[in-house]
Amino acid sequence: MTTLKGEHIYLRALEPEDLEFVHAVENDETIWEISNTQTPFSRFLIKQYIENAHKDIYEVKQLRLVISSYKDQALGMIDIYDFDFKNSRAGIGVLLKDTGNRGKGYGTEALKLLLSYCFAHLGLHQLYCSISEDNEKSIKLFEKQGFKKVGLKRDWNYVDGAYKNEYLFQLINK
Repeated sequence: MTTLKGEHIYLRALEPEDLEFVHAVENDETIWEISNTQTPFSRFLIKQYIENAHKDIYEVKQLRLVISSYKDQALGMIDIYDFDFKNSRAGIGVLLKDTGNRGKGYGTEALKLLLSYCFAHLGLHQLYCSISEDNEKSIKLFEKQGFKKVGLKRDWNYVDGAYKNEYLFQLINK
């Protein structure tokens, strides 16, 4: 069974050639709210991160994959974070870089591939994600894949001078 290759996209490991793409994503202030970033990242730090991306998920507790078209265009990234082997769970996040790539099914396909990978290869029992209550597209994306809203974190993130609520979603593999 191939879990990382879909019909229109595939998920792949970070490559040295991804330096400029990852640097642009990590330093895009319009998405800092999603990643809880406060300061820019240097090319040097991103280069070091990519050089160490080969480390095992069991060691570093995270895995970042590039969402790539079959024309080898990096469309976004999908992450597994807070990997908890003992409790068989992890958090996940999806980001498509350019708004022109949104609404074409790439996020849905990437999420389906990642779910398959997490359950088939990592043997996870559950996945979770946190989504700002005003991010309707992400809420719809995760709910479409079976994630259930299990909690509300009130005034969780301070963004542009105001506090925002954040939902916690969970998917349990039965």
